[in-house]
Amino acid sequence: MATNTNESLFARAQASTPGGVNSPVRAFRSVGGTPRFIERAEGPWFWDAEGQRYIDYIGSWGPAIVGHAHPDVVLAVQQAATRGLSFGAPTEAEIVMAEEIVKLVPSIEQVRLVSSGTEATMSALRLARGATGRDKIIKFEGCYHGHGDSLLVKAGSGMLTNGHPTSAGVPEDFAKHTLVLDYNDTQQLEEAFKAAGDQIACVIVEPVAGNMNLVRASDEFLQAMRRLCTEHGAILIFDEVMSGFRVALGGAQQLTGIRPDLTALGKVIGGGLPVAAFGGRADIMKHLSPLGGVYQAGTLSGNPVTVAAGMATLKIIQQPGFYENLGRQTRRLTDGLTAAAGAAGVTFVADAVGGMFGLYFASTVPGSYAAVMRGDKERFNRFFHKMLAAGVYLAPSAFEAGFVSARHDDAIIDETIAIATKAFAELG
Repeated sequence: MATNTNESLFARAQASTPGGVNSPVRAFRSVGGTPRFIERAEGPWFWDAEGQRYIDYIGSWGPAIVGHAHPDVVLAVQQAATRGLSFGAPTEAEIVMAEEIVKLVPSIEQVRLVSSGTEATMSALRLARGATGRDKIIKFEGCYHGHGDSLLVKAGSGMLTNGHPTSAGVPEDFAKHTLVLDYNDTQQLEEAFKAAGDQIACVIVEPVAGNMNLVRASDEFLQAMRRLCTEHGAILIFDEVMSGFRVALGGAQQLTGIRPDLTALGKVIGGGLPVAAFGGRADIMKHLSPLGGVYQAGTLSGNPVTVAAGMATLKIIQQPGFYENLGRQTRRLTDGLTAAAGAAGVTFVADAVGGMFGLYFASTVPGSYAAVMRGDKERFNRFFHKMLAAGVYLAPSAFEAGFVSARHDDAIIDETIAIATKAFAELG
């Protein structure tokens, strides 16, 4: 029997799947080379089709916060599966998960489960429009909120001009209601509300962005956003699909002290299985069907196996010291990488928030999409492949955040830094 290789699997995949992958970043188009096809994962590692082991720093793009195949999560999935995989009817487990989310995220008074981050943000936008009776939304360049039509939009020629689709298949009529502003630009935000405040249904933002690499929203920016939304009757939506339960138990809103009206969650709350949620103020959530006129539904929403995995994960991350250790290990990694780059004379900085981190071949940590784009992408690509060849799997793009799990112990971090030290020296 022939042995599969990453190359042979990629060639085979391209015959039946567009681009050979089911999500574009996996195709390695940004960094070049052949994607790794994963056979299995455990703790901080995974193994590809050729038997190569990697220290994993993407963690399924965030969900694997307790490490891959955690015994408690696996057991919860197995036990739930024996009782049935899907019912299309309510379960007590859904109530328990909703109660847990409401307990852990103070801004969320009611929550609805869905199956993907895109569903969560798309539904939150529809809810905001339905609750306010307004059409326009504000988003920020570089923030990714899933692939809903209203959100695949780039800025127009001027700050208050209509946005334009960033994807074929999105009508201009959809994009015209989306204003795209610069991340961390408080003045632009003020001007947008001054010009169109009575038309704006909502502002949606990643308080810690992760899809233009890791970029933090400033306190001033978020405070202005909260104030302006309140003054103009717009709804503030925090997209915490990535940062929720990742940067702190209460998400980025716990760290910033800003209370949004609605929040989108995902990733961690499914323990590695497909799930997301959106929730917030009860007076807004009551507009959802079957109570109100904003329609939202899903065949697999609240899936019992997914909920079991999520609840097992939420139990683990509430253990004493969990986030203190996670943050310490992530910062240990970024500090070590920064020191190694400096010793090699490589222009490089890193940042970390909780269990998320960003690597930048630049002189300063970026605060906007434009700043991220000024980084040395070619040097990142070379660094990525040197690390990959030595057994460290970083995000295959200069524009994605990385993730540390609770299973990345001192030995794993030290090994990563040692490999990076050699890679930086070779970059020169």
